[in-house]
Amino acid sequence: MTLTFPTFSAGLVLSLSLIMAIGPQNAHVLRMGLQRQHLWLTVATCALADIVLISLGVLGLAQLGGLSDKLHGALVGAGVLFLSVYGWQAFRRFLNPTTPVVPSREAGAAPMSRRQAVLSALAFSWLNPHAWLDTAVLIGSASLAYGPARESFGLGAATGSVVWFLVLGVAAFWLGRRLNSLRLWRALDGAVALMMWGTAAGLVASLF
Repeated sequence: MTLTFPTFSAGLVLSLSLIMAIGPQNAHVLRMGLQRQHLWLTVATCALADIVLISLGVLGLAQLGGLSDKLHGALVGAGVLFLSVYGWQAFRRFLNPTTPVVPSREAGAAPMSRRQAVLSALAFSWLNPHAWLDTAVLIGSASLAYGPARESFGLGAATGSVVWFLVLGVAAFWLGRRLNSLRLWRALDGAVALMMWGTAAGLVASLF
């Protein structure tokens, strides 16, 4: 594999733009952090689960790229469509922000075992259709635009996932309920919208 910084960065940005939007997986990590229950085990499990899905997408869908130029264009086009829609959804949240509610640990709640923590993290990662769409399908199809450098793109995407979950875990642990800030989530949604639309524009440019 030849590691090229522009391709690696493109995968990193795409991965971050997809994963930053609050969803079941991120909410679960936040909840575990606020509850102080197996946070780092949850972070590691979610990151590894994403790496598996990204690898399936990049290495599996990459084999389809050689079938025809039409299929290649269709898959990249589907990626652009999804990015555009997700970017619009993030932009709508930016215009009309709402504060995500993250439940705190209830008094007397039974502690979760390590096995339960791992299974819960895997369920939020692999039983969520959006996780498959964002990683295996969307990142996999986007990697087709980079030809032989697709593995570098996939490595960047996997790195983005690891970085995000580490940052999210640290934020959940140290900031606690301050994460429930309207201003913070509005800024986050604005950044997500810009990154998604920027990546979509880059994919369109790669077709010409």
